Amino acid sequence: MQKQYINPPALNPTNGFSHVVTATGGKTIYVSGQVSVNERAEVVGKGDLRAQVEHTFENLKTALAAAGATFRDVVKVTYYVVDLKPEHVGHIREVRRKYLDPQNPPASTLVGVAALVVPDWLIEIEVVAVVAE
Repeated sequence: MQKQYINPPALNPTNGFSHVVTATGGKTIYVSGQVSVNERAEVVGKGDLRAQVEHTFENLKTALAAAGATFRDVVKVTYYVVDLKPEHVGHIREVRRKYLDPQNPPASTLVGVAALVVPDWLIEIEVVAVVAE
């Protein structure tokens, strides 16, 4: 399995993501959007975006492990943030650095949304990973 991280010089410089990631010869894993809830479906970090980002990444780690993957296998991340403000990006980047490979970061999209399905959820994150067959 081979992955290539591409940042064309004609596109803006990146900060913690790649513009393009290609993957060949592997198994693709799609992880549904994860949120900051524990195994009893209780919200963790109610009202605290940074705490919810941290717990959501821990849930993603668990989901990836169940499929035989780690964060180093992630090629795409999509973030959905309720009432997104510029200062929220710093919280997300701070936590993201602890989980995602800074040398080969995945392609990423950050979307501001009006609401998620449960009012106390502040962020939902989904990932796509590729592992060797």
